[in-house]
Amino acid sequence: MNTLHIALITETFAPEINGVAHTLGHLSSGLRQRGHRVAVIRPRQPQDPRHSTQADLLLCRGWPIPGYPGLQWGQASVHKLLRRWRQERPDVIYIATEGPLGLSALRAARRLKIPVVSCFHTNYQAYASQYGLGLMERLTTVYLRWFHNRTQLTLVPSLSQRTALQRRGFERLALLERGVDSQLFNPARRSSALREHWGLQADDIALIHVGRLAPEKNLGLLRRTFETLQAKQPSRTFKLIVVGDGPERATLERELPEAIFCGAQQGEILASHYASGDIFLFPSLTETFGIVVLEAMASGLAVVAYDEAAAAQHIQHGHSGALAMSGDEHAFIEATGWLLDDPEALRRARLNARHHACHQGWAPIVAAFEEHLYNARQTAAQPSSAAPLALKSGSTTR
Repeated sequence: MNTLHIALITETFAPEINGVAHTLGHLSSGLRQRGHRVAVIRPRQPQDPRHSTQADLLLCRGWPIPGYPGLQWGQASVHKLLRRWRQERPDVIYIATEGPLGLSALRAARRLKIPVVSCFHTNYQAYASQYGLGLMERLTTVYLRWFHNRTQLTLVPSLSQRTALQRRGFERLALLERGVDSQLFNPARRSSALREHWGLQADDIALIHVGRLAPEKNLGLLRRTFETLQAKQPSRTFKLIVVGDGPERATLERELPEAIFCGAQQGEILASHYASGDIFLFPSLTETFGIVVLEAMASGLAVVAYDEAAAAQHIQHGHSGALAMSGDEHAFIEATGWLLDDPEALRRARLNARHHACHQGWAPIVAAFEEHLYNARQTAAQPSSAAPLALKSGSTTR
């Protein structure tokens, strides 16, 4: 197949720390390794030079998102994009975020008749619901449906997300899961020195959580789980390890004075934090996927999560972790207690989690992404491009 010129539109990108930036880093580097040209269009970040000299990087002005330090909306730039794409026309455009910059890209692409693939990375409508903004939830859903139904294909990371969007009238959906670097995230990175720093002996239990510390992540359940386990098993030593940063950190530090807050970590240091834990607690109910679940499994941790998104697809209850029905806090806490009550079950779950995660690499996901982009370019030239894509809406990466 011929190589592609792909314009990637996003309002977040590495070195920013979040699931979208992490995923886009793997997809873009994977496409480049396969010989494709990937031009990234994103808001300017603090470390960027005043005048970028990179040929495949276009920076725009960014506006801070209230309540989310370090994250931005990209400025609307229809005319700037039209000028660039008339000079160097991409074969296909991939829009990762639906903010002002993403909307500008959609409008410019439609005007120039360039095929567009989008991705549903973030549950904005669920966030609105978590904040008690019922009207905003409905308006956000209407906008997102309008936006994505004007692209040739929308990629979703999980089966549960695809089903939820189909019920809301989203069209032409295809599954593109997420992967994990099982060489980086590896039980061999377990550190006795780090555990000693946390105040743990060999037989003590580290309950670990990694992720953005924000209201929509249901982090109050971490405290309730930790307190219940301490009350039921007073003879054992538990530590709650929280890795990450965000607007809820100060509140959590007040509510959990016994927990250890490690801040945001990356690379080998993050991998060592994962591997030095024992059970990974993931109480979120608003994930489109949840990459941290696969990272924890690859690190040899037993994961306790709700039966949704990545956990639903990758955890076999009782075999490689423990699942609770969505929103059932009692079941979530009981699942954690079950793993702790049976050391052999915990040992098996950790081994099975690692074994499963080792087969979830990024290479087949990048290949599937590449195929979706080829199909978008090919079908855009046909008289009716929507119908062939609709037939592929059930495709998976595995």
